Amino acid sequence: MCDGCACGQKEGQVPLGISNRHIHLSQEHIDVLFGEGYQLQEIKDLSQPGQYAANEVLTVVGNKGVLQGIRILGPARKQTQVELSQTEARQLGIKAPLRESGNLAGTPGCVLIGPKGPLVINEGCIVAKTHVHFHTEDGQRMNIKDGDKIDLIVKGEKEVIFCGVIARVGDTHKLDFHLDTDEANAAMAKNGDFAYIINRD
Repeated sequence: MCDGCACGQKEGQVPLGISNRHIHLSQEHIDVLFGEGYQLQEIKDLSQPGQYAANEVLTVVGNKGVLQGIRILGPARKQTQVELSQTEARQLGIKAPLRESGNLAGTPGCVLIGPKGPLVINEGCIVAKTHVHFHTEDGQRMNIKDGDKIDLIVKGEKEVIFCGVIARVGDTHKLDFHLDTDEANAAMAKNGDFAYIINRD
């Protein structure tokens, strides 16, 4: 909660984007799940330039449960990655660790089911660490560098502070604070709300 903090001092306003469960696939795994040479079909641009929601969905199977209709995000990546909220990971019976995107070593796997059948992945299931994307110009304006950790307050119906949020700064980024559904629900926040930077390490 925000008692005793500098909530009223708007050091920087950042738009909020809620990241639902999703899957990034390598081209090798796209070929296995959808057929050799298959290309994902884009249906919607995402907030980050060059990234999109694909028309294709998969079923994810864990030790204790199944989730259907999990959206694939494109384009293809070097490694397949399944991003879940903690609630969803528990439903599946997957002990998904809190990790930065792409840091998959030692993470648990699952079974992915597509039109061409099942695929077992040995690693790749994570709960993504909370992060903010900054374009280089935004980072310079707010005095934030790539890899910095910052604290932000989300002013939804409930005010919640997120501490130690990782900053990702670069020319290909667009200003956006990514929360998963658990985090957004905790703040009773929605897409289009704003977070405010209240501290920088």
